Amino acid sequence: MARATAIITALVVLIGLLILNDGWFTIDARERGVLLRTGSVIGVAEPGFHFKLPLVDSIVRISTQEQKRRYEDLSSYSRDVQEALITVSVNFQILPGAVDKVYERYGADIIDRIIDPIVPDRLKKVFGGYQATTVIAERARLGAEVEKAIQSAMPTDVVRVLSVQIENITFSSTYEAAIEAAARAEAAVRQSRNELERQKIEAEKVVVDAKGQADAVREAAQASADAIRLKGEAEALAIKAKGDALRNNPGLVTLIAAERWNGVLPTTQVPGAAVPFLEIPIGSGPTGQK
Repeated sequence: MARATAIITALVVLIGLLILNDGWFTIDARERGVLLRTGSVIGVAEPGFHFKLPLVDSIVRISTQEQKRRYEDLSSYSRDVQEALITVSVNFQILPGAVDKVYERYGADIIDRIIDPIVPDRLKKVFGGYQATTVIAERARLGAEVEKAIQSAMPTDVVRVLSVQIENITFSSTYEAAIEAAARAEAAVRQSRNELERQKIEAEKVVVDAKGQADAVREAAQASADAIRLKGEAEALAIKAKGDALRNNPGLVTLIAAERWNGVLPTTQVPGAAVPFLEIPIGSGPTGQK
């Protein structure tokens, strides 16, 4: 009998300890606790130490820290009907002040019920507006539009989308080979255009240089012609001046010759020729008589 009493007492104590242990709980700083009583939300437990009614109340813990969800190889089609496998990641956070609304609307699986369906759907809709040939070059704009589309589709009163990243875009190997061939062809065309432009610039430079040289030659020829003309005009004026002087002064030649004579008579003389600068009066003799 005593043994049975001891067993019963031990069981009562054990049950009491279990009930007492169920009456308190702690909430971490990175979560909130939704307090339930018979399945209904009666409050939200903030971080710290709390008590509840044992066996009556229950706690559902919901993370409020920033979370990252990664979706790998989501199949999407571009506007020109090219399939691509896209890897995208979404950073989000459940609002700490809205955990009770989250539980009432979606239960404890908001990620499975809301976030997981929205991300692939919005990605496919946005990607479908892009051409496969330009989507890689426009990747930044694609990421911004996908992020905006996902944010607008989320229930913003309970969850906040912090960022969306397009991590990878992969097309089929056949299509990628075609894209590479097209890119090489375009590069070759650009190179040809650049070469033609270079040749055009060099040709224009040759023309400019030739024109400059021609202008220099023409200017030099003009200067030489002007110098010759001016020299001729000067000589002509000098000759004219001399002629005018001789015409107006008949004895000027004799005067100039006399001034330049050295006083020596010629040793030879042509018969009948006059002796230079000596004018002997006709009919005068040694006595001075005629």
